[in-house]
Amino acid sequence: MGNDMYSVEQVAERLGLHVRTVRNYVRDGRLKAVKIGKQYRIARADLEALTGAPVAAAAGGHVEVSSIVQIDGLAPGAADRLSTLLTAGAQAPRASPEPLRLQTIYDKGRSRMKIVILGGPAETADILQLLDGLLSAENGLFGAEVPR
Repeated sequence: MGNDMYSVEQVAERLGLHVRTVRNYVRDGRLKAVKIGKQYRIARADLEALTGAPVAAAAGGHVEVSSIVQIDGLAPGAADRLSTLLTAGAQAPRASPEPLRLQTIYDKGRSRMKIVILGGPAETADILQLLDGLLSAENGLFGAEVPR
């Protein structure tokens, strides 16, 4: 048995359950997990203890990148536009079957946006390059309110 660690999403996929169900198992104590930041990680041994069967390792291994980007000084309209464009970019067809998950949070009081990206290295790099391009000076997202 290895020391493999799985995300809640990976466990849900392996067991054919909804992500909320797996989170409830963790919260109820039915499935042991470690909280790292705001995410749970489940050890292979703990998953095997829940299922009563050995868990097959993913073929070829698995790599996931977690990125948090903070942008200050962004008006609400610009944040909305940026969120829409990034979400569309994350949903674009890709060569990799791995899902790219993206969440945006905007704090109006601080004019601050946080973007959370979870996915493979190449997919995450693509989204970060898209973000870099969208934040360039010629796009005008900083300073003035973007019309809707």
